[in-house]
Amino acid sequence: MTRFAEQVAVVTGGASGIGLGIARRLAAEGARLSLWDRDAAALAAVVPSLPASPHHLTVDMTNAAAVQQAADETVKEHGRIDILIASAGITGPNATSWEYAVADWDRVFDVNLYCVYYTCRAVVPHMLRAGDGRIVNIASIAGKEGNPNAAAYSASKAGVIGLTKALGKELAQTKIRVNCVAPAAVRTPLFAQMTEAQIAYMLSKIPLGRFGEIDEIASMVCWLASRECSFSTGAVFDVSGGRATY
Repeated sequence: MTRFAEQVAVVTGGASGIGLGIARRLAAEGARLSLWDRDAAALAAVVPSLPASPHHLTVDMTNAAAVQQAADETVKEHGRIDILIASAGITGPNATSWEYAVADWDRVFDVNLYCVYYTCRAVVPHMLRAGDGRIVNIASIAGKEGNPNAAAYSASKAGVIGLTKALGKELAQTKIRVNCVAPAAVRTPLFAQMTEAQIAYMLSKIPLGRFGEIDEIASMVCWLASRECSFSTGAVFDVSGGRATY
């Protein structure tokens, strides 16, 4: 398949987990990649395994100026940005809301919500000048249902959903489409940040009785990033193994 031939795709958090899986799928379908991640060593390790040794930048995506610079550098390198996949994220610690450290709360919001906003804010003007584009933000089913002992993660992902809906409406009269996916738990390196009790709780909520696979998330994301997705914007697409109830 070459449905992304000659298109430029930015993937944040592209050095591991869901972001890397999406990047591999986009590249396999012809996209020219620009991977953004805060982990320089992880980027250096994965770039040789991807087609054409893609453009990559070490970016602190919690810094608005750094994100703007990354967007401008990507456009300078590739001429444009056709696709943005905002997948950088962390889970944060597991604790009750009243025991959650304020510094941890701030960090989760900085990475999960503010960096999505900063990235969209930096990329949208480039897409508007080009007259086209696709944005897919990675939310979570926790943003719809709220996971106990993960209030910061749940609230920040709810924020991603709200941002997606607002931005999709703001751009509805253009050819830019903005959507998000809300996966249930997918076994990625993020699991290392969680307690075994939290992991077991998430599995217990999935009617299919298993965790999602990265390739399953990538498949949905790539449809949303394609020109086949033309009449959906500001929407949330669940990939939840039956967990989603609305």
